[in-house]
Amino acid sequence: MSEAKVTYAASGVDINRQDDALARIKPLVKATRTPGVRSDLGLFGGLYSAKFEEQAPILVSSMDGVGTKMKVARLAGIWDTVGADLVNHCINDILVQGARPLFFLDYVAAQRLEPEVIEQIVKGMARACSEGGLALIGGEMAEMPGVYAEGEVDVAGTIVGVVDEPQLLPRLEAMAPGDVLIGLRSSGLHTNGYSLARKVCFELAGLGVGDLLPGTDRTVAEALLAVHRSYLKPVLPLVRAGRLVAMAHITGGGLTDNLPRVLPSHLDAAIDTGSWEIPALFRFLMDRAGLPLDDARRSFNLGVGMVLVVPAAGAASVLKDLAAAGEDPWVLGELARGTGKVTYR
Repeated sequence: MSEAKVTYAASGVDINRQDDALARIKPLVKATRTPGVRSDLGLFGGLYSAKFEEQAPILVSSMDGVGTKMKVARLAGIWDTVGADLVNHCINDILVQGARPLFFLDYVAAQRLEPEVIEQIVKGMARACSEGGLALIGGEMAEMPGVYAEGEVDVAGTIVGVVDEPQLLPRLEAMAPGDVLIGLRSSGLHTNGYSLARKVCFELAGLGVGDLLPGTDRTVAEALLAVHRSYLKPVLPLVRAGRLVAMAHITGGGLTDNLPRVLPSHLDAAIDTGSWEIPALFRFLMDRAGLPLDDARRSFNLGVGMVLVVPAAGAASVLKDLAAAGEDPWVLGELARGTGKVTYR
């Protein structure tokens, strides 16, 4: 009686698919190479020179994912935007501490690796890396049947950047009542609130990815897959010039939960709710879900992707320079004496 033989491929993991995906992404990764890179894709570890232009370099790192936005990508068959989302989200997370990005590593896992899908995801990552001046120096692909449901794909990434210690943010000791909060607009949901957004769009409203989103001139796919913006280019020069005392990246938790992360315990962020109009995408989601405003402020960014904290004397010039850089900034509010929380008025 012969024993049954089971190959790795028969158990659900096909090395050939991984090899195909690697062959597709190698030129994309190579295109992001920067002067600090000291390795090619394929080694066990990525190499990066530790010679920095900063006089007192502090490394800043962060890690994040795209969450259930991946499910919208699957429905729409559009994958490059989520790759860019991941890189830009991570860039913003270290930017708020004053860091310029150096390199990025990704993790892509799926129930079954689809080389053409992996290629598109990494294409988006590579594009965002090139735009941000950082290198994609390595990563990991994993095919895990039994862990992920059929058709599921997940991505995560780690970024490392550097800041000169005198430019490190937030500068808690320098923050004072009257400091101005400047808002920078988001491009949409960015990478947060998608479990709620999917339920509203696809279940409550019965929309498809190709349908127009009510109140907008965009399809559901265009609105939900709008790329998470990077604020690096307009904001980093302000950091290097010492013109900011803090920044907050408005991600999960919204303004309510993210601004307190950079506030001293004796100051509140007083938000002027009349200073901007909540975009139509968010108004649709709030109205259709019957979502209370307090919940919406913690579920979504509501059109505010980044907040800069600027001394009052320098606010006008910062607003001018941001506008010259192509931004549409506005005064969102100010710091006031309090207990380290966000207030709305």
